[in-house]
Amino acid sequence: MAVSKLNSAIHTTVDVAIIGTGFAGLGMAMQLKEAGLNDFVLLEKAGEVGGTWRDNHYPGCACDVPSHLYSFSFAQNPEWSRLFSPQPEILKYLKRVTDERGIREHIRFNSTLSEARWDEAAGVWNIRTAEGDRYTARILISGMGGLSRPAYPQGIKGLENFKGKTFHSQDWDHAYDLNGKRVAVFGTGASAIQFVPKIQKQAARIDLYQRTPPWITPKPDRPMSESTQALFKKLPAVQNLLRKTIYTLLEARAVGFVVNPRMMAIDDKMARAHLKKQVKDPELRKKLTPDYKIGCKRVLISNDYYPAVSKPNVSLVTEGIQEVKAHSVIDGNGVEREVDAIIFGTGFQATDPVPGKMIFGKGGVDLLDTWQDGPEAYKGTTVAGFPNLFLIVGPNVGLGHSSMVYMIESQVAYVMDALKTMKQIDKPVMEVKAEKQAEFNARLQEKTQGTVWNTGGCKSWYLHPKSGKNVTLWPGFTWQFRNETKKFDTEAYELTALAHTAPMGKNVIPA
Repeated sequence: MAVSKLNSAIHTTVDVAIIGTGFAGLGMAMQLKEAGLNDFVLLEKAGEVGGTWRDNHYPGCACDVPSHLYSFSFAQNPEWSRLFSPQPEILKYLKRVTDERGIREHIRFNSTLSEARWDEAAGVWNIRTAEGDRYTARILISGMGGLSRPAYPQGIKGLENFKGKTFHSQDWDHAYDLNGKRVAVFGTGASAIQFVPKIQKQAARIDLYQRTPPWITPKPDRPMSESTQALFKKLPAVQNLLRKTIYTLLEARAVGFVVNPRMMAIDDKMARAHLKKQVKDPELRKKLTPDYKIGCKRVLISNDYYPAVSKPNVSLVTEGIQEVKAHSVIDGNGVEREVDAIIFGTGFQATDPVPGKMIFGKGGVDLLDTWQDGPEAYKGTTVAGFPNLFLIVGPNVGLGHSSMVYMIESQVAYVMDALKTMKQIDKPVMEVKAEKQAEFNARLQEKTQGTVWNTGGCKSWYLHPKSGKNVTLWPGFTWQFRNETKKFDTEAYELTALAHTAPMGKNVIPA
């Protein structure tokens, strides 16, 4: 790693630059380190690692995938306190593995990516941060997840005139005391169903503005006893067996999502029984019952959301929002409710994971401009026109039924094999062929057509708002994606050498 100072800023030359330190960025860095490559840097916008598990710290935040599977396969954690771990434990885990694996020394904190531009003549990425630092890297790897940028409601009249407190669930203001406050919550998705039961115990009143009710099934959570934790420490194979069992059980759910949506009838029955058991008021239950097929939108798990919504100090508003005034919200029927605070539980910009004017490929083309009909990539990882760029958790890599960490590790293995291949043939520049990318995505979109996400009769963040294409989820089993990414397929790429470039050296993954 070469570092030089230019005025007060730095200019660093590295072989690999990674953006982000969530599961994706850290998982990539750990495998590079394991392979003997130390000439890399991670650029992190915040002051600590963790990605979405650092940024989302709202009350009740927890994983909805069992933590024994929602962790690195090569760094399992025997100390989970519950089957579904709370956010502080997941963040603690990521910090610990960062330190144990020697990754922290490679991280440049408070370094926000401003621009990454491909230099075709030199065969490198020129990177600038908002703080003024510059990096030159042969390989650029994006670990920016789809759930990294908050989405705020658009087109609500008068919202900018509200004089009370406002914040998004991802940017929770813990300094703001909700005790005795009148709170409006916009949105009833995955975040809201976790924090509403917590703040219901504090707020004087909660007006819960629901556009579309989610399907909710029981959360099979339980504490992990000290004796169980001790067993996992002593016999890691036992925990690994549990991990494989969980994987198999979750993978079976994909049958209803992608093979035969009629199989979702089992989940439908479970969700309706859960709703009927927990909500006794028939009118409220009617408002909370979705009118689309279960699985079309993200299926949520909770044991305390319905009881919280049933409390006297919670009002479920389904008439929409007509206008926001300085100290109140007016619903679609003209009913005005005074509030002290508005909390946005409105999710993330999942269908546009990379902002515009940030990554520029060949000819100075903006990555976002190539995605007019929604993001697409080859195997969710590489994009034509953007040499030596890899996307971890790229388009159509998301899941509706299992752990994203499994998908991340599959992509990381693909990238590692790509770097190894480039070293072996001494061709430092690779770019996926446009026709191969088009063929792959044509097959992928054909597969999405029969899935519950496309046929379930709902509007979800899985589908791109312009084209209606599913650009978010993988339409198959996770083991099928792993097979797709098991080996770097050189025939799908143009691999070239630069005449003036020295042979790939010792800091590159050995063949």
